[in-house]
Amino acid sequence: MRTASILAAGVLGLSACASNEGVTAPGPAPSAPPDDPLATLPDALVFADGHRVTTKGEWPARRAELLDLFAKTIYGRPLPAPETSASSVVEENAAAMNGAATLRRVTLTSTFAGRTHSFELTLFVPHAVPKAPVFVLLSTKPRSATDPTRAKKSAYWPAEDVVARGYAIAAIQADDLAPDDEATYTEGVIRLFEGDAASAPRPPDATKAIGAWSWGLSRAIDHLVTDASIDAARIAVVGHSRGGKAALWAGAQDERIALTVANGSGCAGAAISRHPVGENVALVAGVYPYWFADTFATYANREDELPVDQHELVAPRAVAIGSGSEDNWADPEGEYLGLAHASSVYALFGVAAVDPHAWPKPGASVFVAPRAYHLRPGGHELSAYDWQRYLDAADALWRR
Repeated sequence: MRTASILAAGVLGLSACASNEGVTAPGPAPSAPPDDPLATLPDALVFADGHRVTTKGEWPARRAELLDLFAKTIYGRPLPAPETSASSVVEENAAAMNGAATLRRVTLTSTFAGRTHSFELTLFVPHAVPKAPVFVLLSTKPRSATDPTRAKKSAYWPAEDVVARGYAIAAIQADDLAPDDEATYTEGVIRLFEGDAASAPRPPDATKAIGAWSWGLSRAIDHLVTDASIDAARIAVVGHSRGGKAALWAGAQDERIALTVANGSGCAGAAISRHPVGENVALVAGVYPYWFADTFATYANREDELPVDQHELVAPRAVAIGSGSEDNWADPEGEYLGLAHASSVYALFGVAAVDPHAWPKPGASVFVAPRAYHLRPGGHELSAYDWQRYLDAADALWRR
């Protein structure tokens, strides 16, 4: 399976309310093995020097420490912002979707040290909403899956359904940022910043494809916050599988992202690395070494020594996680546990806990603002059902 600024206080763009309203009955509690693999789970509120976060005022320093650990251990050092950037509308159609939306195709161009890189953003904005919240998908599928002509439609990017719910929907292509290939992944935004050095051996904490994909989401947001038809305070990013890993890394770094959506993101995504189900560090870093910093592979078969784990990645930001009940490789239970074990951080901001023993049954959901989780019957896919649950979460979070 292919799967930065710091939050100063509170939960970005959301109240600190918590609710279990509408939550369906949970399934049986997950069983722990005799030697609990989560016994070594890092405490998100304990600094590397051993002292504990006890106030919200101390949190930004701990957050900075965590982001640094994730960068040098898993995802690589973040790429910088470009020296200059520009947006160019290459197509605009105000009568798209039978008059329900405006289509814009925008070329986003970045420059650095005399080099240039461009990629395209596809955007549909509903006419029914003066300033629309927007969902931005990092697509790892062929371009036809996000067809702007709508001649081909896909549940992976159900643009009409999203527009009908009063949201704008956008997409960017992961391959435009970093080809999903071990031999060529640097031939995109990494070369923009490193030039010919991108072809030479790189440091063990150098960013690779996931970091490049995350960077692209932030550049898309650079444009969206300037678009008068978009509600800049309500931007969600979405990724499935490896795209979900990248979306989470983007959501951890970029405070303009008001909701991070990770679907079937598995190991180095939403799932606890120490949870011994499906994909693990040895497998994902071994098969796809060009996704992660080289350092990550050194933790193969010794996940319990990782200085961080996935429950520490996005907290206390708004996040929605979706799993397929038969997607064992992505470890659905581990994805839920990643959400639940972040509760200590959310509690610092007055937010209720997610019960780690209340993993829902297939077809059910858990909502404890600003966190949402659902378990969809089926396997490894991003479906129309998943999208409806993410729209439901956004409605609840943003009181729409």
